[in-house]
Amino acid sequence: MVNTSSLAFSIGFIMIGLTFINSLSINEVTPSIQRAEIISALTSVSILLIGFLVKRDKPISTIKSLLEGKEGFTIANDLDDQIKNELAWGSQMILSNTSTSSILIYYEGRVILRRGIINETYFVPGNICKSSTKKSTYISLVSTKFYPGRTEFDPIVNNLPSVIVFPIIDKGWLIIGGSSERCFTKSDELWINGWSKKIGSLI
Repeated sequence: MVNTSSLAFSIGFIMIGLTFINSLSINEVTPSIQRAEIISALTSVSILLIGFLVKRDKPISTIKSLLEGKEGFTIANDLDDQIKNELAWGSQMILSNTSTSSILIYYEGRVILRRGIINETYFVPGNICKSSTKKSTYISLVSTKFYPGRTEFDPIVNNLPSVIVFPIIDKGWLIIGGSSERCFTKSDELWINGWSKKIGSLI
């Protein structure tokens, strides 16, 4: 499969090279030739910029970790049917369309959803979760091995390689575990963050 960013870089550099070679072969510079060179240079730079943007939005790591746990789906029985449907649909979309391996939602002192690779260990929110609520923003741990507090998430799945914590107003958290280090794009983070806000408006 062709790497889109590499292809864009290659085409851009080739066009720049051809533009430079063409300029050396010109005997007489006319306004039309100058316009053509400017358009060619702008086109080449635009293609290089596209390659850069595509590369930046791709997850860096594609090596999946072997996670300890089992495939499962549990949801609190006493939730309203509308909320159950939303949690079931949203969690499935996240698992299907991102590099997520495990999802946990903790709300008002209890776990109301586990999905993906899970275990049955009791989860207690720690400093990282509380910090996301205090800052009113999500916290992304792109590589948990660099964070001393990563054991906070072991009850979800032991040694998750990456974690994102999304506060649900001031009453809970949506916690997303990645299948590898640096596996989430910025688009993934923004989309899931939007869903966490929707959950907060429904519950």
